[in-house]
Amino acid sequence: MRILMAGASGFLGTALAERLPAAGHDITRLVRREPQQPGEAFWEPSAGQLDPAQVAGTDAVINLAGAGVGDKRWTAGYRNVIRSSRVDTAGTLARVISQLPAADRPRVLLQGSAVGWYGDTGDREVTEEAPAGTGFLADVCRVWEAAARPAEDAGTRVVLLRTGMPLDAHGGLLKPQLLPFRLGIGGKLGGGGQWVPWIALADWLDAIEMLLERADIAGPVNVVGPEPVTNAAFTAAFGRVLHRPTLMQIPGAALRLALGGLADEALRSQRVLPAVLRRAGFTWQHPTIESALQAALAPAAAA
Repeated sequence: MRILMAGASGFLGTALAERLPAAGHDITRLVRREPQQPGEAFWEPSAGQLDPAQVAGTDAVINLAGAGVGDKRWTAGYRNVIRSSRVDTAGTLARVISQLPAADRPRVLLQGSAVGWYGDTGDREVTEEAPAGTGFLADVCRVWEAAARPAEDAGTRVVLLRTGMPLDAHGGLLKPQLLPFRLGIGGKLGGGGQWVPWIALADWLDAIEMLLERADIAGPVNVVGPEPVTNAAFTAAFGRVLHRPTLMQIPGAALRLALGGLADEALRSQRVLPAVLRRAGFTWQHPTIESALQAALAPAAAA
């Protein structure tokens, strides 16, 4: 396929931009600077700038762009950055796609989203049919997904990637936890009863490749592992893989002091199930949290 990709420099984007060419696909990365090498194209989503010629004739567009939710403290200003960086990118791509002649439109748009859509589900299991929850990230996901609607209305297949916590030692939310756990001072967050939707990086990449190809799948897809676990179970598995104790507990109040508004999201419970992937016959390489953490932390565990 000829694939146009936004967000190729992020954690997931970097891994995917390496994987897809190895599978024979031709990737063009959208960048917000002067292109410096073949396979790059300029855009400025905050101003709605994207040359339609960059989109015309592509087979697929993948949008993973957006400011990291864990990169900075959630001031009012950074909340606006988190929101606008997602809405502007999705909206710009969807608008350009919708304005192209039908013969030039990409067949599929894989649009990033997150399990944050569901808000706090407590112990209740939720699938893709569940409505949006409440809270900052739920509101962000709602407008983020809505921004891609013009592409869907124009006839392009749109898949909304409601991704859980990708597990890899080199990025995502696992990376900052690695040092304290290796030092034996890692522990559960708050009471530890909140459910954590996770996915091994290898399985996330496999799922994206499948969703590119499967013309019968559209709409929201929970890109998560088949067995969500509680934070306490995640913490215990983390310790077992690293052969370290996990007796510490980080009280919610201390977490809020350190992380501000992000702490409330870290303490939310999200028991999210991958119903669409299951119906599609997707096979997980790492279907359990133990297997996923072993794959993610093998080099660290051996260190």
